Amino acid sequence: MVAVVTGASSGFGYEVCAQLIEKGYTVYGISRREHAPDGVRALCADVSDENAIRSAIAEAARREGRIDLLIANAGMGISGPVEFTPKESSWRIIDVNFFGQVYAAQAVLPYMRAQKSGTIVFVSSVGAPIALPYQAFYSASKSAVNSIALALRNEVREFGIHVTAVMPGDASTGFTDARVKNHDNSMYPGCDRAVSSMEKDERNGIPASRVASVIVRAAGKKNPAPLYVAGFKYRLLLFLYNILPARIAVWLVGKFYT
Repeated sequence: MVAVVTGASSGFGYEVCAQLIEKGYTVYGISRREHAPDGVRALCADVSDENAIRSAIAEAARREGRIDLLIANAGMGISGPVEFTPKESSWRIIDVNFFGQVYAAQAVLPYMRAQKSGTIVFVSSVGAPIALPYQAFYSASKSAVNSIALALRNEVREFGIHVTAVMPGDASTGFTDARVKNHDNSMYPGCDRAVSSMEKDERNGIPASRVASVIVRAAGKKNPAPLYVAGFKYRLLLFLYNILPARIAVWLVGKFYT
């Protein structure tokens, strides 16, 4: 079985690569740093560069003759008030978190259609269904990922291709320190406090290896569910969010994060 993992140099992607290797997959890890666990065939590409990601995936397919699994994982974070988020930052997060995953999926689909099999796992976030204040563009990018995953799932079913999305909650990875912050405005004094609280939760969150286990289990299912949530606490949180009236649910998120 041949797997391609984007964002393979750290965090969830690194741990997913290691676990797939243990399960006997041939794994190609794509990242800008061309770094991956032992046994992974590392390829260098920026997922927001459509030509680069297509070339990297074409190289994996050329070497192996097939692609059985895509884990579309590469992502980034930004924070700050919507009003003062520069368009360059908002475009960048959409390019990486959304189009980066779309480009990867588009690149593997011809191979999967030809072999009439394959699985695509998009890595989303609990921040997709639960819009996070001061991380609005991150939530928007992950909401878009969920929409693509659910729509694509129906489009490719006839070809024997499975599509799912995994939504992690707070997890301890390098993602927190890499977040791009647009906080330099005194009009929103609660922004720093809210983001600091979120980052504390992330640093104390579940290990990346546990999230990776959920991703790998989803990838290995014969008929995966449309969406998975990583972590019992976050499954419960999302359940409560969905059953409460929208006005109350959104108010509670605001009370918790602002």
